[in-house]
Amino acid sequence: MRVSDLVAVLEELAPTKDAEPWDNVGLLVGDPAREVSRVLLTIDYTDAVAEEAYATPCDMVIAYHPPIFQGLKHVTAPGLIFEAVRRGVAIYSPHTAFDVAEGGTNDVLGDLLGMTDRLPLRAAPAKDAYYKLITFVPESAVEAVSAALFATGAGQIGKYSACSFRAPGTGTFFGESGSNPAVGIAGALETVAELRLETLLPIARVEDALRALRETHPYEEPAFDLIRLAPSPSRRGMGRIGALAPVGRGELFARIKAGLGLAHLLVAGPTTGTVTRVAVSAGSCGDLYQDAIAKKAELYLTGEMRHHDALACARAGLTVVSTLHSNSERTALGGLEQSLRARCPGLDVLRSGADRDPFAFA
Repeated sequence: MRVSDLVAVLEELAPTKDAEPWDNVGLLVGDPAREVSRVLLTIDYTDAVAEEAYATPCDMVIAYHPPIFQGLKHVTAPGLIFEAVRRGVAIYSPHTAFDVAEGGTNDVLGDLLGMTDRLPLRAAPAKDAYYKLITFVPESAVEAVSAALFATGAGQIGKYSACSFRAPGTGTFFGESGSNPAVGIAGALETVAELRLETLLPIARVEDALRALRETHPYEEPAFDLIRLAPSPSRRGMGRIGALAPVGRGELFARIKAGLGLAHLLVAGPTTGTVTRVAVSAGSCGDLYQDAIAKKAELYLTGEMRHHDALACARAGLTVVSTLHSNSERTALGGLEQSLRARCPGLDVLRSGADRDPFAFA
């Protein structure tokens, strides 16, 4: 398969459009047309991981954290990016797109806790902005008007296109002096069998749709309504919050250690008592603690948190479990590995053995 084919699979698993706006995700290095037969999964693209990729050898590295985050002014030797380009190794980063995705980083944390009835801890701002366009068309012209509207992008709902609703009715009009009605004559009250045509319209396509409506509608002055629709509640967002069957904090600490393969955890706040509602957010998401408190979480699992924020959580009675940054993310690579093996049967998918959190307990 080509790099572009693998990128398409990764886009299906974790659409980059859902990444945080500050992030840098997608194909960062490489030729989309180049063939790829072996890929290496890692959290961080370090010197040790790069050498592992070259020695294996791998054609592509999927690095959860983007090794290019801000704009580069120079790509020179020696350097990780220079060497990857020189050796023809592609680098792809999903980062926060994978955090948000169903089955991604935060769902893995929720699964190891036993979380149910989960929702985003901080929902993403709704991006859909639509009007409902309603117009009234003689039966003989409804197909032409509908087709013209659909061609501008109207009537798209998820994976369905040409969506509309039609209901029969009766239209009336009186053509004043100087009018040129398409049906009947000026100076008389006319009654016409019409269809009420309704469809959804992206707000960005309003002008195109109204132009198409006026060009194809047989009436000199077609009547229409534009109704701004409230955005749909987003089920995408950072972190997860949900319910647990009643469990002691000590048992939860044990689940986290076992699930993430850790011998130690950093814990602030209450360490005993029963928990029934938890929140998770992998990586550097300590700043979401206020969302966890506001949504009545009793325990919050994350990668890292600032000192004074941990004090605020403890004061609020919220238990904080910090694993160190990448320790909260690495286990999710297992699910990504399985998904790639299932979708790309000819692809050799490897997990990095050199990838590890830069911090360790001495």
